[in-house]
Amino acid sequence: MPASYAYLGPEGTFTEVALRTLPEAATRELVPYVSVQSALDAVRAGEAEAAFVPIENSVEGGITTTLDELVAGAPLMIYREVLLSITFALLVRPGTKLSDIKTVSAHPAAQPQVRNWLKKHLPDAHWESAASNADAARLVQEGQYDAAFAGEFAAARYGLEALETGIHDAENAQTRFVLVGRPARPAAPTGADKTSIVLWQRDDHPGGLRDLLGEFATRGINLMLLQSRPTGAGIGNYCFCIDAEGHISDRRVADALMGLKRICLQVRYLGSYPRADVGPGDVQPPRLGTSDDEFTAAADWVARCQDGRF
Repeated sequence: MPASYAYLGPEGTFTEVALRTLPEAATRELVPYVSVQSALDAVRAGEAEAAFVPIENSVEGGITTTLDELVAGAPLMIYREVLLSITFALLVRPGTKLSDIKTVSAHPAAQPQVRNWLKKHLPDAHWESAASNADAARLVQEGQYDAAFAGEFAAARYGLEALETGIHDAENAQTRFVLVGRPARPAAPTGADKTSIVLWQRDDHPGGLRDLLGEFATRGINLMLLQSRPTGAGIGNYCFCIDAEGHISDRRVADALMGLKRICLQVRYLGSYPRADVGPGDVQPPRLGTSDDEFTAAADWVARCQDGRF
């Protein structure tokens, strides 16, 4: 029996479409789960080799459900990412007209991406959130709602028709998906990589966030995502989810992580993996003084000073 990948289902989600772009997906059993939490829990329980879930979109930023699941519980690690361009279709039961629509449904992350369209074309329609866009389509098929925002490709799967297509408030909207598995040695660096971590401060003090960000800035590391999430320990208690350019094997990244480990209450490493937006030839070289060779030369100089050979 082939190893399985769990994904946010049911069948017909954008997540499934993005997952099928991975070459290794062709050799795995793809199993839909009802939520991000259940897909990730399947990995933690050993029921699936990995889970494929959305983590960020270009309209609203980080998807909090996924970030919170990676922050809490047994540690997991990101191995791959995929970017997918997103446009929605308004799926309805055959024969439904725009004037018939009183209720619409989709995943909560879809609402900010169609809000203006909805206000213009269906200002009186009541929004109902669903576990996924494909699940919203299923609920329309069952008659619970009048319309769903989902991928046009989901229409045939649920016996619906696309009343409107190409719906999006923001041009070139994209969603980022990640393949998540149990902790292991990260893949070798490609030269165009990303490292994801979660940071908890030791205490709340003026300049605390600046101290954390300074560990990256002094080493010339660009941040690609910075999002605070409540820890559940009371108002004002937050951790920080961060995506940084580079791989943990890069000296500047490893040095930054060591610095953060010294000053933070806790650091959770979520993996180093290839970037989906650029290739190795598109990445800017490290800033002056932050390349691996320069870190090695500096360490050698300190060693010579300690030996009296300066």
